[in-house]
Amino acid sequence: MTLLKKAPLSLLRAFEAAGRTGAFTTAAQELDLSPSAISHAIRKLEETLDTRLFQRSTREIMLTKEGAILLEHIQRGFDEMQRGLSLVTADESRPLRLHTAPSFAHQWLLPRLGSFIAAHPHIDLRLSASTEYARFEQDDYDLDIVYGEPRPSPYEKIPLAVEELTPLCSPEIAARIRCPEDLYHQSLIQCDVQLYQWKGWFEANHLTPPRHYGLRFDRSFMAIAAAVDGLGVVLESKLLAERELASGRLVCPLIETTQEIHYIGHYLVFPRHQHRHFALDSFKDWLLSQLNLAQLR
Repeated sequence: MTLLKKAPLSLLRAFEAAGRTGAFTTAAQELDLSPSAISHAIRKLEETLDTRLFQRSTREIMLTKEGAILLEHIQRGFDEMQRGLSLVTADESRPLRLHTAPSFAHQWLLPRLGSFIAAHPHIDLRLSASTEYARFEQDDYDLDIVYGEPRPSPYEKIPLAVEELTPLCSPEIAARIRCPEDLYHQSLIQCDVQLYQWKGWFEANHLTPPRHYGLRFDRSFMAIAAAVDGLGVVLESKLLAERELASGRLVCPLIETTQEIHYIGHYLVFPRHQHRHFALDSFKDWLLSQLNLAQLR
């Protein structure tokens, strides 16, 4: 008799949930069982395999080396089963729901979305944008593109790109900027929710930050639009302003003479394994390939 025949799916599901969440109580809530039932199932699995899968204490459980190896393989198997079920059931028509930071959606994602739709016409994509974090369980989102380092969670997170922050402005204003000190005579546009702002840029370039700014916005896409309209100089990501830079509506007047700020601006976040949408990997692979192409330009 093979080990798979001796280890029923119910035991493997209990182990996967406990290993993924790191708590018998959380796993029990997820599977609609009692914590004692989860504990009993895992002990039975350990006895069947003659292998200890968890280190237990009064306050926490922790996977052993063997437990971590088994969890990885079981999760792969569950992913494949979920994918197969989705392909042969009505789940295939369930929309892929994406939540994203507003400026990333407006400035970078939407202009490229046509290529994803053309490559995957069978995927029904639903897009929502806000500055809040996606609540996967309550809101039924499959993916979230967040701005800044995601808060601690059991979810998978992938850094999307190293972004470059530099002063941007219209060509007309750029003609009046020859050195960094010329910025003191310009209206500076600030985005209040940005990770790095003008103060940090001036300090990185060994300059005294000004005390006053011409305009302040709470969205990068608004700040970029204001700079395009000639309302001042904005400190923004070249990734988010890619279209405006490519068209010449914005330029980088100090790119050769000042220090850019490099940082990871956005992350892709999604549940690790449970209830994975069959199209999630298709969108993830497309997104990463598009970002790689953008950074190569």
